[in-house]
Amino acid sequence: MENETKKRRSFIGYEYKEIEADPGQVSFLIDGYENFGWEIDENVMKSGLEKYPESVHPGKRKTVIRMKRDRKIINKMELTRLQRNFEACVAQIRLLEKEKTARPTIMAVTAGVLGTAFMAGSTFAVTAEPPQIALCIILAVPGLLGWVLPHFLYRLGVRKQTEKMAPLIEEKYDEIYAICEKGSKLL
Repeated sequence: MENETKKRRSFIGYEYKEIEADPGQVSFLIDGYENFGWEIDENVMKSGLEKYPESVHPGKRKTVIRMKRDRKIINKMELTRLQRNFEACVAQIRLLEKEKTARPTIMAVTAGVLGTAFMAGSTFAVTAEPPQIALCIILAVPGLLGWVLPHFLYRLGVRKQTEKMAPLIEEKYDEIYAICEKGSKLL
């Protein structure tokens, strides 16, 4: 019975696509790509998902999404164009998400390095012949501040950047939803 069903089924040529995704974006990407005719390829793995081992991407686990779609899909050129727009918007969202922490990290590291430089000056002042205790204390205060403040600078910077980037990210998500809606209508 099962063999008869397989014989009656007509040939479908597929094209295949693999996408690397952060585990938090897998569902979003699968839902998005389905609007362009892609479906999870169950022939590769049961779930169509595979995690990279830690050795390949230390500290960053990625998930591989394996998909397929009919090569003779209707409106393929327009769907491909919309898919490229979708992928560009997803890439822009990733950049905006990184931007939330990039500038605060630079500020915090700079403050830490300056604090270390002041501490080095303080150490040289106390080890000089004769020891200059007053200069050591004067340099140690900003040095200690340079070691304590980076944490607070980072948190404050991330908060400000998040407030600044949130509307831009939401705008990109709205653009993605509009693109996906157009793709869904073409299918």
